[in-house]
Formats: sequence, C-alpha cells, structure tokens
Amino acid sequence: MGHTHSHSQPAVDWQAHTLDTLSAAGHRKGGARNAVVELLAAQDCALTAQEIDDRLRSSGRTVGRASVYRILELLTELKLVQRIDVGQGIARYERHQPDGDHHHHLVCDNCGTIEPFEDPSLEQAIEQVSERLSFAVDEHDVVLHGACSDCRAS
Repeated sequence: MGHTHSHSQPAVDWQAHTLDTLSAAGHRKGGARNAVVELLAAQDCALTAQEIDDRLRSSGRTVGRASVYRILELLTELKLVQRIDVGQGIARYERHQPDGDHHHHLVCDNCGTIEPFEDPSLEQAIEQVSERLSFAVDEHDVVLHGACSDCRAS
C-alpha cells in the first residue's frame, strides 16, 4: 500500500476500507454499523462511546447503546479503530490509520479535554526503542496527562 491517496480524504478511504474489511470478515451489513463507521470517519479525534451514542441520537439515528459498544469492540478487534484509555475507566475510540496520519493525545485530568498532537521526533524515539529492544511494535498510543492551559490559568 503506497502513499498515493491525498491527505484531504483519508476518512473516505478509511470508511470504504472498514466496510470492505467487515464484509470480508463475514459480518452482516447493518444500518447501525454503517452509522457508527460513518460518524467515526467524520471525526478528527477520539470520542467516547457515550459521545458517539449522543451524536448518533442527535442526528436522528437511533442505534441502541449496546450495539454501539458491540460495534466499537468489533472494530477495535479488527484493528480498524484504535481504543485509547484515557484513565478513570474512560476509553475513547478513533479510526485507525495504519499508513495515514498518526497522532497522540494530551488529556487534561481536571476538565477532561483531550487534544491530539503529532511529534515526528517522538515517533523516531519509539522506533529507536523498538530496534534497541528488538521488539516489533505493531501500534502505539501515547497519552500525556496533566492540566490544560485553561485549567492552569484559572
């Protein structure tokens, strides 16, 4: 898989790739599943299952909460979605871009804000650690906890 696709539409590629992968894995098509996939494709950063549920509801798509969790679990298992544990028993989900943009997360433990960030030298450092320990890293997510600038200012 080359880097031929433009960066303006990785979400569209992801959505098509995800639906293809699900069919290939023998999973039935379903409105609920498509709604969750479509919603995740439109996001820039990670959402909790609750936020996914709320957004589907407010857009008039009724998907049972249990279905949302089941679909997220399946997508995570198939490595189509990345599950990020942000602490306090909360997990967030976002589309997994195996060859696309990769970002990490800053979590404010005070107000719960989550910010994506990218850092090429961090990626390099992770690669070097993997070589030094001769450990093949499939995927990684760095979550930095602390206080955001708003909380520090107040």
